[in-house]
Amino acid sequence: MRWLVAVCLVFAAFMLVGCVPQGVTEESSKGSSARGAEPVINDELTQSGGVNMSAKVLFIIAQNNFRDEELVRPKAILEKAGYKCDVASLSTAFATGMLGKVVKPDIAVREVDVADYELFVVVGGSGSPELAKNSEVITLLAAADDSGKKLAAICLGSVVLAKAGVLSGNKATVFKTKDSLAALQQGGATYVEQSVVTDFNLVTANGPEAADAFGNELVKLLQS
Repeated sequence: MRWLVAVCLVFAAFMLVGCVPQGVTEESSKGSSARGAEPVINDELTQSGGVNMSAKVLFIIAQNNFRDEELVRPKAILEKAGYKCDVASLSTAFATGMLGKVVKPDIAVREVDVADYELFVVVGGSGSPELAKNSEVITLLAAADDSGKKLAAICLGSVVLAKAGVLSGNKATVFKTKDSLAALQQGGATYVEQSVVTDFNLVTANGPEAADAFGNELVKLLQS
């Protein structure tokens, strides 16, 4: 009888020892899983309330030698914020950047309907002065200004805005050269020597190093 009791006690002890580690392991596994899980963030929740997400943006680039990052980086920032962006040039033939990027424009400047876009952005680069010589570009930007649209330019793109007569009475910046400063002065703008300048519905930036700050400021402009 004693041996039977002893066997039962040993068996009970064995079962108790076997169950406790199993329970601890399961609980530890649950805790580890909860601590290691990454939160799932909906980017739409980070957007400001009341923002007009139907607003479209038009980037205007030179057919040759636009500045690559002055298009790519602000456009990416705007698209991440939820805005639809199109690219226009003098034609829909492939456009080539100074650093080798090749872009197929969505639309030719002459085909643009001002009413379709809320913001017009002129990209700089060594080819952008050709935009300032093009009557279709100048007419488009002047019409956008007359319609109360938001305008922006980066680098030598500010010269194009100046030629269009839309900088008069405004503060602006530009890629600083003798000719670009003269163009802003002739266009009636007040030059400000800083990377990004915002004046009411107008944003200008002074070059590719300001591309990210420029893009973020464009988002603010559309949200204002």
